[in-house]
This record gives sequence, C-alpha cells and structure tokens, in this order.
Amino acid sequence: MSTVPPSRRRTFWLRDTLARSRKDAVSSSVMTGICDNYLGAFAISLRASLSQMGWLLAAPQLAGAVCQLLSVWLCPRFSRRRAIVTGVILQALSVLGMAVIALWRPPEAVTWLILLAIVYQASANFVQPQWRGWMGSVVPPRRRGAFFAGRTRLTMITSFTVFAGGGALLGIFQRYELAWACFGVLFLLAAVGRGLSARQLRQMHDPDHSDTAGAISFAATLGRIREAFRDKTFYQYSLFIAGMQSAVAISAPFFSVYMLRDLHYSYWQFAANTGIAILTQFFTLSTWGRICDRWGNRWVMVTSSLLIPVVPAMWLLSSDFYYLLFVQVLSGLAWGGFTLSTANYLYDLRPPRADFASYAAVQAALGAVGIFAGALLGGYLATALASTVHWLPQSWQPVHSVVLIFLVSALLRLAIVAWFIPRSVELRVRQRPDLLQVVYRISRFTPGAGIVLDWLTVTRKRRD
Repeated sequence: MSTVPPSRRRTFWLRDTLARSRKDAVSSSVMTGICDNYLGAFAISLRASLSQMGWLLAAPQLAGAVCQLLSVWLCPRFSRRRAIVTGVILQALSVLGMAVIALWRPPEAVTWLILLAIVYQASANFVQPQWRGWMGSVVPPRRRGAFFAGRTRLTMITSFTVFAGGGALLGIFQRYELAWACFGVLFLLAAVGRGLSARQLRQMHDPDHSDTAGAISFAATLGRIREAFRDKTFYQYSLFIAGMQSAVAISAPFFSVYMLRDLHYSYWQFAANTGIAILTQFFTLSTWGRICDRWGNRWVMVTSSLLIPVVPAMWLLSSDFYYLLFVQVLSGLAWGGFTLSTANYLYDLRPPRADFASYAAVQAALGAVGIFAGALLGGYLATALASTVHWLPQSWQPVHSVVLIFLVSALLRLAIVAWFIPRSVELRVRQRPDLLQVVYRISRFTPGAGIVLDWLTVTRKRRD
C-alpha cells in the first residue's frame, strides 16, 4: 500500500484550507454587511427611544471587550477551532433571533434586540483573537501578502454589495410599508451567511489544536499591562484613544435617528450617505499610508484629529442631502487617516518584546469602556436636550433637537484633541523583529467607525 508523502498531504490541506477561508470571507461578509450597518436603522423602525439607541451601542461594545480579553486568556488552553466554530454558531443564532424579531415584532422588541446585539458582538470579539492566531499559523509567509490582499478584496466587495443591495431593497419595500418584512429577510440572509461560514471553518485544517504552553495567566497579563501604563507616552495615548471613542459614541447612534426619523430619508438615501464615507476611506487608505511613511504617524494623527471635531459640527449648518454627502466625504477622509495612523502609532509605541495582540486587545477594551460611557451619556443628553431646547433664544433653536448632540460631541472631541496634541511625540518607527510579522487588513466597516483595521499577529517558531 502506497502512502502519501507528508509534503503532499500538507499541500492538499493548505490549498483546501485557504480556499475555505476565502469562502468564509464571502459568507461572513454577508452578515457584517447587513448587521453592522442596518442594526440602528432596524431599531428605529421598531420605534426605539433615544436612550435605547444609546444602549444599543453601549452594551454590546462593553460585552465584546470583555469577551475579547477572555478569549486571549482562556482559549489557548482549549481547542482553537472548536472555540471559533462555537462562537460563530452562537453569532449566527443571534442574527436569526433578529430576523424573528423583525417578522414577529413581539412586545419589548427593542429590549430583545439589545440583548441579541450583546450576544452578536460578544461572539464576534471572542472569535477574533483566535482567528488571528489560526490564520497566522496556517498561511505561509511567502503567500501572506497576496492571500490577505485577495481575502480583503472579497470581504469589502461582498460587504459593500450586500450593504448597497440592502438599501435598495429597503427602499422598494418601504414604498409598500413592508420595511419590517425586508429587515426580516435581510437578517435571515445574514444568519444563513454566518451559518455557511461556520461550516467552512469547521472543515478547515488547524495545525495547532491548542497551545497550553503559550497560555498566559490572568495575573501575568495584568502585570504586563501595569508595566505598560508606567510609560507616560503609552498612558497618554491610551487616554486619548479611549476619550476620542467616548466622544464619538455620544453622537454615533443618533446620525441614523436624524436621517431616518427627523429628515425622513428613504433607506437608499441613508445607504448612500453611509456608503460614500466608506468608499472615501477605502480609496484614500493607501494614500494615507504613503503619507504616514513619509511624514510620520504623528503628523497624520494630529491632522486627522483636527478634522474629526469639524465633521459633526457641519451637520448643524444644513440638512441638504447633497451637502451632507460632502460632509461624509470629509468624514471618510478624516477617519481613514486617523484609523491608520493610530494603529501604526500603537505598534511603534508598545514596549519592546511585548505581545502586540495582548496590547491591541487591552487597547480595544479601553476603547469599548469609553464607547459604553459615551453612548449612555449620549442617550441621556438626547432626552434631556429635547426637553430643554425651548430655553434657547428663538433664533438659536434648531429644527431638530438631536443635532445638539452633534455639537456636544464636536466640542468634546475638540477638547480631547487640544489636550493630546501638546503631549504627543513622534516615535521612532519600530523595526519588526525576525520572529514577528504584523499584517493589517480591513476587517469590516460600520457607520459609526467607518473602516475597521484588524491586525494579524504571526509568530514563527525557531527551527532550533
């Protein structure tokens, strides 16, 4: 009986795994293109209150941060593939629950939606660090750039196509007052996409089933973070990012409210407004990267930070559809530079010989706490300002009180930027060590944060 050589077996499972990873990218992008972009619009169709809109952003972010840290600390002790597939299935079930809410419309529908959104975000963040490690151990270094570039293109094309198609379908169904049915169909499609994603992940090969030796204790991780925060630059940078995300979260849930409820945008107008910001970021990201290489990450971070407070303030000047499209182009330009430069800055800032994945997870957790606090404050202010707007002089009273939230957010963003700029320093660009390769990729996009960069940390074992 002839045996298959190990090299041929490895070639077979590698090709099969990479092909299934591409199919997973397409399937999961169907879900993110719908859920990450239409969850707020769906809540508005359920007549969510302003405070509930704040909770819809706040609670899932906090749960996601906790689950990402738990994943980093716990999952190295268990089967990585099983943990990932379990999290993906749980996420698919949460999206299926959203479809049931859309079609059934039960009492307390918004409360159920918030609970399902918590499960959705928690599952996604639990899976994320393990997926990074899995892909890092599977994709050969010589193929890494081409593979992730191709996978990113599939992700973005699928997500944006589904997002745009969803806006068109909602616009058609809205004419017949059947938007609720369209939401049900879209979330059902998203659940099917994530279910197919789980099937592909379950059939992929995992060469490192578990890595108990690499597991880090909770106390050791806290010790590393405590050491990092003794670095004044890292401490100030962390406060800046968390503070900025908190200020953004104050207004983030209410742009959808303003467009759909107050301005009575159709769903295709809502999709166009969101989509143009996403496209601007996507097409300017490489340009921002070249500017970062030439002028430094601090210069780009400061420049884009000065633009970010301007964007929400511009929403107060006019409600014209085409004017707001221009504002969104400016928003995409600002957020593209900010997202890329701050991610690069964190990599250059982390202490030598530190685990980048752990620091990125902690940074995400701090940001999530900031988003949680900001979104809750925004929900409270939206209700409070609506009842006190009549105290303003007649000439200053806005037609829609929700725009005052945009002004509050703009002022807080400006205050945070004014605090950080004098304290920011230009860091020496870190040379990547031989045993560590970091590839950043576009993981998804959302109306509030735009394009979200993800980091894939790859360690290679020494041959000796």
